[in-house]
Amino acid sequence: MQATHTNFIGAVAGLAMVAAAAAGCSRYTLDQGRSPSQVVIVNLEAASGAQSAVFSGTLDSDVITDGTVFNDIGRVTMRLVLKDQGVPGVTATPSALNQVTITRYRVVYRRSDGRNAAGLDVPFPFESATTFTIPVDASVTQSFELVRHTSKKEAPLAALGSSSVIISTVAEVTFYGRDLAGNEVVVVGNIGILFGNFSDPQ
Repeated sequence: MQATHTNFIGAVAGLAMVAAAAAGCSRYTLDQGRSPSQVVIVNLEAASGAQSAVFSGTLDSDVITDGTVFNDIGRVTMRLVLKDQGVPGVTATPSALNQVTITRYRVVYRRSDGRNAAGLDVPFPFESATTFTIPVDASVTQSFELVRHTSKKEAPLAALGSSSVIISTVAEVTFYGRDLAGNEVVVVGNIGILFGNFSDPQ
């Protein structure tokens, strides 16, 4: 009877260890993904549509410029690192399968004062497509649409064209892709945006 009781306890303990390991694996998968590659955002910047060649780390988004509405452009620089860097003296070497192709992105705006109702306090979030590949041995820079024309014609931005109010936001940009082995990769960057009717460039 004692042996049976001991075996039962051992079996329960074994199941608990398996469950704990599974939970740990699930958390790792949820937080880090299955890909051995990790995308790092080196730089995230933006340019007003009225001065599309002038990029900076924050954006003054003019809702109307000389009577015209421009979209605003974002520009991101990314590189890859391996999650497993190896051990001292034996550095892990990436292969072609570690390359990551980004295929879409999502932009969500949040106000610094916490008022975040889409279409009332901040522009509606949106998703769009972009396609570029991050090689294993170099960084890559890609432009994308950060603020759409339509957003400036909708609430709350449309009202700013005839007022002195400035809305301070943070744009959270999430990029989605896969490595060449098919594993999903996600990376998130943030950039500050001020929306208002700013002075038109000369």
